[in-house]
Amino acid sequence: MPDTIPTFNGYGLGLRREHYRDFLETDVPVDFVEVISENFMVDGGQPLDILRRVRERHPVILHGVSMSIGSADGLRGDYLRRLRKLADAIDPLFVSDHLSWSRFAHFNSHDLLPLPYTEETLAVVCRNIDVAQEALGRPMLFENPSSYVSFAASTMTEWEFLAALSRRTGCGLLLDVNNIFVSARNHGWDAQAYLRGIPAGSVRQIHLAGHTEGEDLLIDTHDQPVNDDVWALYRSAMAMLGPVATMIERDDAIPPLPELLAELDIARSLRKDVATLQEAA
Repeated sequence: MPDTIPTFNGYGLGLRREHYRDFLETDVPVDFVEVISENFMVDGGQPLDILRRVRERHPVILHGVSMSIGSADGLRGDYLRRLRKLADAIDPLFVSDHLSWSRFAHFNSHDLLPLPYTEETLAVVCRNIDVAQEALGRPMLFENPSSYVSFAASTMTEWEFLAALSRRTGCGLLLDVNNIFVSARNHGWDAQAYLRGIPAGSVRQIHLAGHTEGEDLLIDTHDQPVNDDVWALYRSAMAMLGPVATMIERDDAIPPLPELLAELDIARSLRKDVATLQEAA
């Protein structure tokens, strides 16, 4: 691993187009923002100019959706070079992506597809993480996915897989609490066992989001407020992990900024309650 991953305990939001003006023209009470890396991996132009101006006000996290860390044919050098250029220009808090695959050869699903959790898959993912971290000159975070199918070939749980890849590569973990809840409900997992199985020292960031109740499955839509069950799971995560960077992630049906800031205040309050109880114990 190139460097040790720093810790950061603030609260942030995903930066979306609907709120660009708020972040450029007003003092938004957040500790960081997160952006979709691919939206800014360009040579100049308005998107990059906006990001540079926001970066003057707030620390930035780069969160990717198309590295395809699980691709058996390796990563794409041009993608890594463009991401490195953006990271060098922005100096982000973290660079992250998903434990998933989306591309093989000339096929691209443009979706975050699940992986079988086997030793063979672990070797592929760890090799790709090593390549990515060396190309970027920094360690990365990888996010647990939401999923709707599982593989009979899997020989370990998702949390065991995440723990192993972090241990072998030195990468950090981005723990999406909503994704844990969605996948646990869809597959019959124990969400609390999932949290207990995650190496707390590897977690650097938490995502909170909303989901939609489908006919047979929960769907990770990111277009709803965080619900009570996910807030309860976040409270458990805080008790196990301690304070780490926490953000609200909304990707569709974007509400006015005050609504998202109100959700962020709930996260602050829950963390404070947990800390108070732990101090009193």
